[in-house]
Amino acid sequence: MTLTAEHIEPDTRERILVVAERLFRQIGYQKTTVADIAKELRMSPANVYRFFDSKKSIHEGVARGLMGGVEEAAQAIAAQSGPAEVRLRELMKTIHRMNSERYVGDSKLHEMVAIAMEEDWDVCVAHMQLITETIGSVIAQGAASGEFEVADLQLAAMCACTAMIRFFHPQMIAQTSNKPGPTIDEMIDFVIAGLAPRAKAN
Repeated sequence: MTLTAEHIEPDTRERILVVAERLFRQIGYQKTTVADIAKELRMSPANVYRFFDSKKSIHEGVARGLMGGVEEAAQAIAAQSGPAEVRLRELMKTIHRMNSERYVGDSKLHEMVAIAMEEDWDVCVAHMQLITETIGSVIAQGAASGEFEVADLQLAAMCACTAMIRFFHPQMIAQTSNKPGPTIDEMIDFVIAGLAPRAKAN
């Protein structure tokens, strides 16, 4: 019985998150209730609360899944071989593309992410930290190979992420899409120029 329960519980948690994400997309983040989720799953709200202690924890689980996909893609690029500059460019463009596709094109899901950012959910903080560390790992590899010249790796990673915030942050992507400003390629060129060895930069 224990083995069966161990298999059922993760499956049920995953089903709850899948249904919750679908409802967030259909009727909106704030309008979706635990009762709505339970009804779709043909279970009682009390049973849903066996797996998630609050509505917020369900929301965090959905956000964790969405952000986790971006993190996995970023880490896969960072782990590839080849010039650090090429990988850094691909990594940054991939984060932008995935965040644009996942959040900006879907107004109801964007609402969920906006509230998560405003409430400073732990999952958002952890996501931003991991993305910064992943970018930092590529910068470190570039510094080791001589492609980049960096005095403080942690600071360089934070500066690179801050420079790209317009293209990384879902709300800023949506708000600035039709505003004047550099293209993503121009911004990445700027970041890479800042990392280049001084002799090369001159």
